[in-house]
Amino acid sequence: MSYDLFGTPDPAPPTRGGSLSDATNPQAPLAVRLRPRTLDEIVGQQHLLAPGSPLRRLADGQPMSVFLWGPPGVGKTTIASVVSQATQRRFVELSAVTAGVKEVRAELEEARRELARGQATVLFVDEVHRFSKAQQDVLLPAVENRLVTLIAATTENPSFSVISPLLSRSLLLRLVPLTDEDLGGLLDRALTDDRGLINADGQRFTLDAQARDLIVRLAGGDARRALTYLEESAAAAESLGATAIDQAAVESSADRAAVRYDKDGDQHYDVISAFIKSIRGSDVDAALHYLARMLEAGEDPRFIARRLMISASEDIGMAASGVLQTCVAAAQAVQLLGMPEARLTLAHATVAAATAPKSNAAYLAITDAVADVRRGKGGLVPAHLRDAHYSGAQALGHGEGYKYAHDYPHGVAQQTYLPDDLTDARYYRPTDHGQEAAIADRVAVLRRLLGREPSARVAPSKSTEGPTHDPR
Repeated sequence: MSYDLFGTPDPAPPTRGGSLSDATNPQAPLAVRLRPRTLDEIVGQQHLLAPGSPLRRLADGQPMSVFLWGPPGVGKTTIASVVSQATQRRFVELSAVTAGVKEVRAELEEARRELARGQATVLFVDEVHRFSKAQQDVLLPAVENRLVTLIAATTENPSFSVISPLLSRSLLLRLVPLTDEDLGGLLDRALTDDRGLINADGQRFTLDAQARDLIVRLAGGDARRALTYLEESAAAAESLGATAIDQAAVESSADRAAVRYDKDGDQHYDVISAFIKSIRGSDVDAALHYLARMLEAGEDPRFIARRLMISASEDIGMAASGVLQTCVAAAQAVQLLGMPEARLTLAHATVAAATAPKSNAAYLAITDAVADVRRGKGGLVPAHLRDAHYSGAQALGHGEGYKYAHDYPHGVAQQTYLPDDLTDARYYRPTDHGQEAAIADRVAVLRRLLGREPSARVAPSKSTEGPTHDPR
């Protein structure tokens, strides 16, 4: 172990190569050179950095094992780096991409020998989801007996990619994508920090507002990507003898044209509006164009997924009710996958929504029902429908005369369900589009069985989907 001028032990450097091994190399990428040295320098993830939090205790040397789960570029490796510098424990890094069972066993044996000499070990495993079950089983006794403090990083949900015994003996900390403000602050730091951008003549670079905004959008919440774009943009500017980084330099470094899309302004609302209206109008090609435009501009894929779910009920509804399930599944997949893979799921849901038959009948039905409620309509609940299970309800006449639907033909009992002032209300007016055509026929039969005349239809049903003479 080496010591500094004040007799303090220097942190042990990471071993076995990996993403931390070249952090002190002046030729290392900007994202590596600028990696935070303390928890206070970490950008974002403030929900994990409160006083007394597990990360604070980990950096203070408290033995524990943690899984860091989050998308790329949000600070998983950075946290391991901070721990490697904050603790006086031996630090070892393994990448699940290159390490096998043999390498894992060797590191654990070395950790055992070092512990016998009084030196504890922190083991950082990057991309732990790539470890096989056998490799994870090897780690289990070491974690259980605290032979090592395990810090494992993964971009995949550990509930699906990590064996439960290992997960149950560790803390699971979820990291979130960085905000635009986080990324902007990181870019500013890169321009002013001694480890940041300086040209061959020792001059600092400047970044104009449009270029800054473009890098933030292209980064999509990924700090590593933002710093990589900035570094390449600076190289492009320097090749022209300039120190000012403009939008053209960013465009050339990103190897793509700047998308005309203002994430916080009119273009943001214009493009998402065009996306939804293209789905509503069943133009699948236009919908995919606007989807691609948003994704290339760095729009949050979760925002797009939410709008797809809304469209599935507002514009498609019962004409193809399965589209809502597809969009909900897409939203869940976006959370699990992250970008860039999530674009495939969003495209799947977009195609399903754009090509589906359309109906806004459910949307209009709830709109009309809410309007009546807000106008003060809707009297007392009919006595026979009121709760009759509590003591004293019978004396009030609750439930008296209620007809149990399953005791009647077709499972439909003719009785009053709506309040007295709404007995003529007809909120749901099904169309003859897609699956809703068959539903329209069923609704008409049900209303006749209930003693209520069927409502006017948007158009007569021409569907041959299923029987129309029996509502069952």
